[in-house]
Amino acid sequence: MEKTRENIPEKGAAVQKDMENYAIIPYIPGGLLDPVTLRKLADVAEKYQVKHLKVTSEHRIGFYGIREDQIGPILEELEMEPGGFTGKCVRGVKFCIGNTSCKKAYQNTLELGLKIDENFHKTPTPDKVKISLSGCPNSCAESKVRDIGIIGTPKGWRYLVGGTCGLQVKEGKVLAKNLSDEEVLDLTTEILDYYKKIDFKKRLGYLIENEGFETFKEEVLKK
Repeated sequence: MEKTRENIPEKGAAVQKDMENYAIIPYIPGGLLDPVTLRKLADVAEKYQVKHLKVTSEHRIGFYGIREDQIGPILEELEMEPGGFTGKCVRGVKFCIGNTSCKKAYQNTLELGLKIDENFHKTPTPDKVKISLSGCPNSCAESKVRDIGIIGTPKGWRYLVGGTCGLQVKEGKVLAKNLSDEEVLDLTTEILDYYKKIDFKKRLGYLIENEGFETFKEEVLKK
């Protein structure tokens, strides 16, 4: 009989192709690192003879090719929570460098991105929710194809919902424009509360398709 193993969402681990080893992605808010943390990641990876370290598409650093019994000790020594493979919840927020460094960016993605991450990361939801911020319409953080995409403009934030970059790529629809940071936080709260209340067991974009965009918009903006 073929040997199979399941992912371990509570440990933030996913089984790999060989059905023996696992991958973990330590939680690094926004993918922001200092030299001390970077050295710690390298030291722990070397100690446990991690097969591969890889910068992921979500701006994290993944540990690939570890044994199941190494998952807990690695995260404990890193003093980090799991940041990937965490099941049905709001995933770690992704954002570009924003106007703190980029000459094209209109808005501060670092400040707002960390606030969103602090408020909503790991919030249980009917299916996983990916949130991304980009400082300008170039959308370097792929905000147009996220469940919730937030894009900087000269007048504030443009807020998109229902995007996906999976097998069927779909651009999110504009829900609101010219929002302040606080308005973005409030609207995100309304959307996640509504999603949990409806308890639709598919990604947010499918809920919007099922209800119709105008109905969804009316429900989450009525306050």
